[in-house]
Amino acid sequence: MRPRNGEHRSATSEERREEARAKDPIARLVQLLGKLPGIGEKTATRLALHIVRADPSYASSLADALVAASQQVHMCERCMNLTAHERCVICQDARRDGCQICVVEQPSDVIAIERTNEFRGLYHVLHGSISPLDGVGPDQIRIRELLERLSRHEEKGVSEIIVATNPSVDGEATALYLLKVLSPTGIKLTRIASGLPIGADLEYADAATISRALSARREMG
Repeated sequence: MRPRNGEHRSATSEERREEARAKDPIARLVQLLGKLPGIGEKTATRLALHIVRADPSYASSLADALVAASQQVHMCERCMNLTAHERCVICQDARRDGCQICVVEQPSDVIAIERTNEFRGLYHVLHGSISPLDGVGPDQIRIRELLERLSRHEEKGVSEIIVATNPSVDGEATALYLLKVLSPTGIKLTRIASGLPIGADLEYADAATISRALSARREMG
């Protein structure tokens, strides 16, 4: 029943619980931690209790690190990886092989490949994959930046682009689109081997599996 004019609707029990949680710092912390990917309520509760039981300096340092990361981290102007500088440490490293660019979906994929200590080239991070069902097209990921990058004099030595998108429907769609738009460049295009399980994310694969997938990559087209 709707309240009449001038009457206030009494809060429901759920609304009262939400209000109480908002005022409780531990409950608020659990709620915020629970928004992180892969963190359920139980894990969020354990993390929150660990933080409040720790030395106050730890909580302060954690808060400072979160704020600094949020305010200072951005995309590398060359490869779109995350960095606090104009260019990421990989792009700054003169020892890297500028002839190879490995195209991945996420910054976490760069970390996974770097763990293998096998790849010494450069990267390009798309920050997603083409997914028509989710309304994500080529313009919503960093493909345009890759094409612009390849047009620069700095990248004239690139002789191979390794497409390391995930072996999923969206990852394969992205790989096919990259083949379409990159073929005119004349650069050799290769695709990582199918050693990864179908639908698996590169970031969760072990180093040995990723190494084999890179070593057994095949030419596209």
